[in-house]
Amino acid sequence: MKRNMHIHLNDPRNGEKLKLYSDGEANDKVEQGLLEAPDGYCYPVVGGVPRFLSGFYKEDEITKDVIASQDGRLTSIHDEEVKATRGTFSDKWTRFKNYGFEEKHREFLLGWYVKKLGLDSVDQLKDFYVSQERILEVGPGSGFNTRFMAEQTGGTVMAADLSEAAITTYENTRDLDNVFVVQADLMELPFPDEYFTFIIADGVLHHTPSTKRGVERLYGKLAPGGSFFFYVYKKMGPVREFCDAYIREQFVKLTTEECYKACEPLTDLGRELSRLNAKITLDKPIDILGIPAGTHDVQRLFYYSIAKCFWNEAFDYETNNMVNYDWYHPHFAWKHTEQEIAGWLEELGCKEYKFNDANPNGISVLLKKPR
Repeated sequence: MKRNMHIHLNDPRNGEKLKLYSDGEANDKVEQGLLEAPDGYCYPVVGGVPRFLSGFYKEDEITKDVIASQDGRLTSIHDEEVKATRGTFSDKWTRFKNYGFEEKHREFLLGWYVKKLGLDSVDQLKDFYVSQERILEVGPGSGFNTRFMAEQTGGTVMAADLSEAAITTYENTRDLDNVFVVQADLMELPFPDEYFTFIIADGVLHHTPSTKRGVERLYGKLAPGGSFFFYVYKKMGPVREFCDAYIREQFVKLTTEECYKACEPLTDLGRELSRLNAKITLDKPIDILGIPAGTHDVQRLFYYSIAKCFWNEAFDYETNNMVNYDWYHPHFAWKHTEQEIAGWLEELGCKEYKFNDANPNGISVLLKKPR
């Protein structure tokens, strides 16, 4: 972390400012050190990343002496599930550190962000980030999008992740002076309230104990007039819902290695259905199964209506299999409806929001907080 970046940080327990002590610096960047609160409570900086893991989530030797967090943590009743989900994504982003940085991934991901934000082109996507003063990305994964945003804006991009993705993101962005990465629970972020001009949580909140509470917590970090984008899973038809629940119930019990292996037949199925390059046309919708009328690619029809079997011919086998693992191994994978989410936003007093039609099995929400 750059030395001056600590000015953005507050103690997540009480909002007080933290004092930085450095044990090692190179080119104005703190690699090892401590962030100390006025009461002496300390958070370590390890490998350039401030670690705000506390209590139940501390695992490594460097952080073991940090005082456990205060009673009443919001996620405490789900500690075991959160820790398991953290392990799922720590493994994923340790294995796939270059996801998004290779050209075959880049085109796919940028096109998806264009759709999710309701834009028409990558140029519009770049323009969207240009004037943002302070951006927060929750769940940055490999750091691909963190880097992309930072390269467009003259402002600061801050990324936070509970898993080891924070370390991967830091390593993939450490050469950029306007990027700052922390390891922290999104329910206990070390940033002031009403601070960010833009917040993005892409495919993250449904992997927490409560999607709604995650939305509420991040909305509180958004400055008046700021924009907030989040993408969550959508409730699908009954066959897909049954298969997802049945498969996940079995796969969450597996180790990461076992789950990658167990996902391979689904990945094989997606590949073979895709290579059929076949289409069918339904004149009438099958409403009882949530299948619309129209012409359907056979692989997409199976994918959206029966079971997740991702396949993208531009990706290698391991990346395709990782996408299926990502769906079935996390302990939390809540699904929602637009009506449900609209109700949450109404409760928050947010009137300006839209749902962008990016893909059939997800809900993309872009909102603006009232001034």
